[in-house]
Amino acid sequence: MLLPDRCSIKEQGRQCVNPPEFVISILATKDEYMVGVTCAKHKDTIYQKLGDLQKAGSVPQGQIKFETLKPIGTDCIKADPNDLIQLKSVREML
Repeated sequence: MLLPDRCSIKEQGRQCVNPPEFVISILATKDEYMVGVTCAKHKDTIYQKLGDLQKAGSVPQGQIKFETLKPIGTDCIKADPNDLIQLKSVREML
């Protein structure tokens, strides 16, 4: 699975430039929904925003969960730089 290379938060219309430190998900009764990634600086902000969205019924009810990202590196995982550029272009279009 490929994750975004930046925090999911926008401040004053600008994307946060910090790398993600946590995967954010909502643990509902039967399922878990990944909703984004965040840096430590914006952890409280996104927790509050998700709580507000839950109250409004815009996102599923459940426990808001922050899972610390644990980067790994191996010799057997290699990526073609062209693939990464293509994925970035698709993400920018969304």
